[in-house]
Amino acid sequence: MFTHSSPRTWTEKNLTYEEEFILLGLVTAPLPQMVLFVMFSAIYALTITGNLMIIAIIKQESHLHKPMYFFLANLSFLEVFYTSTITPKALRNLLQESKSISFVGCFTQMYFFVALGGSECVLLTVMAYDRYIAICQPLFYSTRMNPSLCVQLLCLSWVIGFFNSLVHTVYTAMLPFCKDHVIRHFFCDIPSLLKLSCRDTYSNELVSIFVGGIVIVGGFMLTLLSYIYILKVVLRIRSENGRQKAFSTCGSHLIVVTIFFGTVILTYILPGSDSYNEQKKVLSVMYSVMTPLINPIIYSFRNADFQKAIKKRISHRRFR
Repeated sequence: MFTHSSPRTWTEKNLTYEEEFILLGLVTAPLPQMVLFVMFSAIYALTITGNLMIIAIIKQESHLHKPMYFFLANLSFLEVFYTSTITPKALRNLLQESKSISFVGCFTQMYFFVALGGSECVLLTVMAYDRYIAICQPLFYSTRMNPSLCVQLLCLSWVIGFFNSLVHTVYTAMLPFCKDHVIRHFFCDIPSLLKLSCRDTYSNELVSIFVGGIVIVGGFMLTLLSYIYILKVVLRIRSENGRQKAFSTCGSHLIVVTIFFGTVILTYILPGSDSYNEQKKVLSVMYSVMTPLINPIIYSFRNADFQKAIKKRISHRRFR
């Protein structure tokens, strides 16, 4: 385990804005750190490449200029920045002995990570609503999911996400951090920071459960409700091929949504013991590192229209 130079008696005074936190990370032994570095680097590179490819193809292909792909392109844009708020710093810490992060840097990281995560929760709910209208009310799809409404729903997801994060960040930053300066995580996260305060954090936990619960649990329940209605319509499809296609698409979407929302709920909403909190660090890898990689695969590369667009792009490059 690494040691930090110039040790201080951190219980004597509150952490000031000029001071630093130490990110302990997932592991401390050199070999596991190198293994994680290789894994995280590969996942991060694939995530950025995959999501940027989605944005480029949707922009270039006119037949993909539909509400579904509009939201998908914005989801990919969000995923790029969402994972980039923590992964580069985590990769750097895996390679160097000094794992410090400034007070301002820590809360800046936390603010954007929580903001983008909250925006994703709302955006996934909006995407589920889009599929609900398309499958359950197809005759009204073009009028209801008009460009103006799509932009409004997108802006709503960003506003809710960033406002939700502002509440958490300000309320957490006001705490005195005099108990310890070591964050037992690989990024600045709300539960990990609350453990460093020498003040009772019960009110902060209530805010996290109530405000965060509205965004996370509320989004998950609305998404689940949309897919329940979709499932009812799919079961009425007489064509077996059509039913299987709808089940495959909606089932894949629901799996990704469940993984993302499930791991976030387990981390932020449900309390746990110290041993369970260690497991939460592993769960956080799912929603912060893995989900941004899985989303492009599930929402795009398994989609027939998107596969045709990719083949078209490849064929154009071959015959140039």
